[in-house]
Amino acid sequence: MTATLINGKEFAADVRAQVATHVARIKEENDITPGLAVVLVGEDPASQVYVRSKHKMTVEVGMNSFEHKLPEDTSEADVLAIVEQLNNDPAVNGILVQLPLPKHIDENLVINAINPAKDVDGFHISNVGLLGTGQKSMVPCTPLGCLMLLRDHHGTLSGLNAVVVGRSNIVGKPIAQLLLNDSCTVTIAHSRTKDLEDVVRGADIVVAAVGRSEMIKGDWLKKGATVIDVGINRIPAPEKGEGKTRLVGDVDFASASEVAGAITPVPGGVGPMTIACLLANTLTATCRSNGLAEPVGLTAS
Repeated sequence: MTATLINGKEFAADVRAQVATHVARIKEENDITPGLAVVLVGEDPASQVYVRSKHKMTVEVGMNSFEHKLPEDTSEADVLAIVEQLNNDPAVNGILVQLPLPKHIDENLVINAINPAKDVDGFHISNVGLLGTGQKSMVPCTPLGCLMLLRDHHGTLSGLNAVVVGRSNIVGKPIAQLLLNDSCTVTIAHSRTKDLEDVVRGADIVVAAVGRSEMIKGDWLKKGATVIDVGINRIPAPEKGEGKTRLVGDVDFASASEVAGAITPVPGGVGPMTIACLLANTLTATCRSNGLAEPVGLTAS
C-alpha cells in the first residue's frame, strides 16, 4: 500500500472532543446546554442502532438528548405535530428525523416542517438553497465530514480538480457544492456519465458516493489522488463462514490504495464523521440561535 490512510475514526474523536470543550464553555459562561432531539418512527434495526449511538455520543459531549420513538403506524399528522412541538421548544437546538420514514409518511413534508435553524441534518429546502448560493446554512453531516477530512489533509483545496461520483441529495450534490465553495473545479459524475473512468482519472480529489460496492478501481485513478469513499456496502464474506458478510466501500480499496496518495478506509473512514458532524451542527445551531461565536473549524465556513 502506498496511499496515506485517512483515519476518520481518530478525526471524529477529535471533533467530538472539540465539541465537548465548546459545550462546557457555553454551559459555564452562558448557562446554556445544547439540546438535540431525534425522532424515530418504526422499528428499522439499522435506524435503531444509529439512534442509540447518537444518544450515547450526544450525552458524552455534555448535550441534552431528547428521543421520540414512535410506532410504525404513527400518522403523518402526529409526526408533524411532534416536529412543531420541537420547533417551539427553546431547550431543543437541533432536530433530526431519522430516515427512512414509513411509506405512508411524506419525508419531504416532514423535513421541510423542521425549523431551518434547527435542521441539523441540513436537508430542509431553505438550507439546500442557502448552501447552493454560498450563504451560511446548516450543512448535511456526511458531506461536512468529507470536507473536514479533505481540508485537514490538503490544507487548502483551492484550484484542485474534484470528481464526485454520485448525485444524491444527501451526499453527492451537497459535497459538490461544498467543494465548489472551497474553490475546487467540480465535476458531478454518475451511472450514466460517458467515459466515467476517464472522468475520474482526471481528478485530484475523488469522492465516491454512488452506492455500488468496489465500483471504482485503482486504474481509474490519477497517481497521487485523494480518495474519499462514502460508500457502505455489505457483501458476502465466505472466508468468514457461511452466511457471513463484510463492509466495503464504493472503491476497490486494495487496488486504489496502490495508486492514490491518500484514501479513507471502509469502515473507519467517513462513517464515524457523520455523528461527529451532527454534534458539531447542533453546537453551531446553538451558537447561532443565542448570538454566540461559532466554533472555529467545525463548520463549512
